[in-house]
Amino acid sequence: MQVRAGIFDSGVGGLTVAEALHRLAPSLPISYLADTAFFPYGNRTAEEVSGRALVLAQTLIAGGATVIVVACNTASSAALDRLRAELAVPVVGMEPPVKPAVERSRSRTVAVLATTGTVSGARLARLTEQHSGDATVITIAMPGLADLVEAGETASERVHTMLSDALREPVARGVDEVALGCTHYGFLRPTLTALLPAGVEVLDAAEPVARRVLAVMAEVGQDVPPGPPQEVLCYATGDAGLFEATIQRLRDGGAALPPLRVLRPVA
Repeated sequence: MQVRAGIFDSGVGGLTVAEALHRLAPSLPISYLADTAFFPYGNRTAEEVSGRALVLAQTLIAGGATVIVVACNTASSAALDRLRAELAVPVVGMEPPVKPAVERSRSRTVAVLATTGTVSGARLARLTEQHSGDATVITIAMPGLADLVEAGETASERVHTMLSDALREPVARGVDEVALGCTHYGFLRPTLTALLPAGVEVLDAAEPVARRVLAVMAEVGQDVPPGPPQEVLCYATGDAGLFEATIQRLRDGGAALPPLRVLRPVA
């Protein structure tokens, strides 16, 4: 059986998951679909995102994907149940790392940075209810932050100011764990680490999700083929040139990215 992981996100954010998956299983063929024509998801209705997620997943399956990775917290919140019900391949989604953040917190105060869509979604509310225990979980909507990352802006004064303003009060309240509830925010880890006081940990879900993908594949008999490292094949629904330019800006800024080959855009 020829296996292939199909990953989609609204833009470049899910490349954090692609990087982790490639690092853990470099010979695994991976297709990455960036829905840049519909970016950002955080400002769209759950119904819009759900419908779009189904189209993207079906496109990846038509291209040979044997497992689908919803590398977007907003799309996971809106569409994961639907995708699992309607698709014939395994589907792995994202969720903000609330549980590990609470488990690791010494101060019992945790912050979650996420898009407006994720903050208002039922999935994050359920996670918080299930895992907060005696801890205080502060959810912070960050409208516009993913847009800056999507433009390749990860360490600018605008990004620094936005993060500093959002985290000032939570830090004053003793937050010692910051959970990233958007895959785009994984590219902001160096900026966050420099901004936050010593001892405040930043958690994202990219590597745990990548490990989950490999575990799910093994459970259904999808063995990662032996062989040399593979390029991640990338497609964008919008302007492929702009997508490539963002990737280059992220690389220039020191972002960890897998070997990528951007192919013709898809509808």
